[in-house]
Amino acid sequence: VNTDAPINIVPLYVKAGSIVPIGPDVQYSTEKKWDNLTVRVYDGADGEFVLYEDENDNYNYEKGKFSTITFKWNNQEKTLSVGDRTGSFKGMLGARKFNVVLIADGKSPGRSKSITYNGKLIKMKL
Repeated sequence: VNTDAPINIVPLYVKAGSIVPIGPDVQYSTEKKWDNLTVRVYDGADGEFVLYEDENDNYNYEKGKFSTITFKWNNQEKTLSVGDRTGSFKGMLGARKFNVVLIADGKSPGRSKSITYNGKLIKMKL
């Protein structure tokens, strides 16, 4: 891949099909709730990502106190499935907002959609 990289621009290369969550700007993990995440989906191939969460400040994850949410991108159908949440832990968010952005040309945000997620399967077309 050849691209211009002037001193003020750092290129970021992302594999097609990648699903990348972007949280709030924080100085430490418990500074604020991560109840509004941006999820970037990079077009061009199927992809899968598992969002892992725990209490952030102890070892309770070793006792099974954590949750996961699986994201699956179907490139042909242009659909993102946000699966059922598995697991739980003290202080876990009951609901959250995902701002899903499709990056289709590799350079700029394209179609986007916001959903409220309550721990149950959601399928969305982008």
